[in-house]
This record gives sequence, structure tokens and C-alpha cells, in this order.
Amino acid sequence: MTTFILTHIKNTHIKDADVTTIALKSSTLKTRGIKAKCFGLLTALTVLSVSITVPIIVPTSHAAPIYKVVDEKTGQVTFTDRPQNYKQQRDKTVSQTAVSTGRDTIGQVTGEATSSSAPVSTANSTDMARKAVSYQLMIAEPSETRAYRRPAQSIEVRVQVTPALQAGDGVRIYLDGSEVAQGLSASIATVDLMPGAHNIKAVIQNKKGQLLKEAARTVYVLQNTQTLQNNKKIAQQRLAYQNLPWHQKLLLKLRQKDGSLQTVQSAQPKTNDAFTK
Repeated sequence: MTTFILTHIKNTHIKDADVTTIALKSSTLKTRGIKAKCFGLLTALTVLSVSITVPIIVPTSHAAPIYKVVDEKTGQVTFTDRPQNYKQQRDKTVSQTAVSTGRDTIGQVTGEATSSSAPVSTANSTDMARKAVSYQLMIAEPSETRAYRRPAQSIEVRVQVTPALQAGDGVRIYLDGSEVAQGLSASIATVDLMPGAHNIKAVIQNKKGQLLKEAARTVYVLQNTQTLQNNKKIAQQRLAYQNLPWHQKLLLKLRQKDGSLQTVQSAQPKTNDAFTK
């Protein structure tokens, strides 16, 4: 009987211990669940607060309003984003403007980018304009069927270019392959030119010497026979005079003076003696 009682008590203690252990485990699990729920709730609240706070703070830092401060005594105008520093000062009026730092920053960056890229775009457009120029070159003078008498006449050259020459471009004029002038006009003497055909050419070159446009014309130089004969006669007379002895030269000069005197006397008008008396 005693043994039965002891066994029953032992079994009862074991069951109570098991119940206690199960209760403790259940309590622990519940505690962990509560902690997990609390942690999840805190995380959700944190994310929510961040999502709410970020849109409010960020725009404010990049788009702070600008205030205009006017000194009533001096009329000096100051712009600031801290109006509280001026509101307590006398004789100063503070008013908000429609400008913000965010817009100013964007405008300044855009302006700087535009100004910095302007020279490049201008240079590119200049290069494109230079490449796109197509010159029209014409020799206005001399005409195609022009002939000149040597040595009395000179060849007058006049060139026309459209559109106007760009910076660095120039016109050169050539006669029979030799450069005679730079520019739109030239005067070529014919005294040293042989009778016959001669080639006149005008070219447009850039500063590198590259040929952009050219035009050519053929002119003719004729020998002035009458002038040539007169010149030959004068040259022969001078040569004959130089070969005369000195007394013949003196006699020739006296004859020339007498002939000049007779010419002057014959040119004077004759008067009637009856009227003069």
C-alpha cells in the first residue's frame, strides 16, 4: 500500500512537471511572437516615417525661397534665404520673391552650359559656313574678243566675285602663268609683251593656298605699225645726228634757228602802210 502511494505521488509530480514545462514553452513562444510582431510594427512605422519625411525635406533643401531685403535709408537691395536675420532690424523691409534656389541653380547650370558650349557651336557653324560657300568668279574686263595695241595700250583687268570673300580667302591674277597682282583689279603694260595671244587667269585661294575657283580669258596684243615706224625714223635721225662732225652739227642748229625765225615772221599779220601813216 505504501508502495502504491509513493508511485502515485511520483507519477503526479512527473505530470505536474510536464505540464509546467509545456506551459513555459508555450509562454516562450507567445513572447517571441509578440516580439516579432512588435519588431515588424516598428519597422513598418520607420519605413512610413521615412517615406513621409523624405518628400517634405528634400524639396525644401533644393527649392528654398528667396527673400528681398530693402534698406529704407540707403535703398540697398539684398537677397537672402534667411529672412529671420533681417526682420528684427529697423528700417529694413523683407518680402518674398518668386525666385527659389532650386530654380536659380538649374538656371545657372543651364546658362553656364549654354555659354560654355556657345563658342564651340559658333566655331562649328563658322566652319560649316566656310565649307558651304560656293564662289562665282567672272572676269568683267577685258572682254573675250579684246585686242590691244602695243605699246600704247595697257590691259586693264577687273574681276567680280559673288558672294563676298570670306576671311582668309583672296584673289590672284596671272598673266601667262605668272602672278601679276593680288586683288580684284590689275593694270598690265603691253610694252614688254610680244605680239600674239596671251592668257589672263584669275583664281580664288584660301589661306592654305588651296584653289577654290578660277576663270580664264585670252587676249591679243597687236603691234602698232605706225607707231613702230615713227619710232624707227626718230631713232635713225638721232643716230645720224650723233655721227655728224661738230661743225655740221653747229650749222644744222643755225639752220634750225633760222627756219624757226622765218616761221615766226611769216606767222605775224601784215599791216597796210597807207593806214599806218
